[in-house]
Amino acid sequence: MIKENKSNLENLIKEIGEKFKYEIHSINLLANHNPMTIQIILKKIDGKDITIDDCLLFNEPVMCAINSSNLLNCRYVLEISSQGVSDELTSNRDFKTFKGFPVRVELNQNNSKIKNLNGLLYEKSNDYLAINIKGKIQKIPFNEVSKVILATIKD
Repeated sequence: MIKENKSNLENLIKEIGEKFKYEIHSINLLANHNPMTIQIILKKIDGKDITIDDCLLFNEPVMCAINSSNLLNCRYVLEISSQGVSDELTSNRDFKTFKGFPVRVELNQNNSKIKNLNGLLYEKSNDYLAINIKGKIQKIPFNEVSKVILATIKD
């Protein structure tokens, strides 16, 4: 597929997404599949969860638009889904849901030797993140936190 056609296809899909109040998280064109596969990962602009019904509702308009655009001259499979659960905690909802779970906190302190902290998620406030490290609660100012990622417990 020519680069320009790929860009036009992505713009077409994003335009349809805006009408449905969806953000297109990603578009993957798997040209090495036979038939080619177009994977579209959706997010709702308001942050709510994408449902199977949302994916189903989005499928027909996208397929019609692709077919009438003449951007593709081959058979294709269209896959529409949500982004699923991410390992990175970003929303207040994530922090409440995973309280008590093991996390890895990546720090953005350039002058510190410590780049990561591992512990159990204890609390998140507007100012700090608290994690339980071997029974001690450590509060980390949020401006020092780069990422909070779900981790696995190491034996």
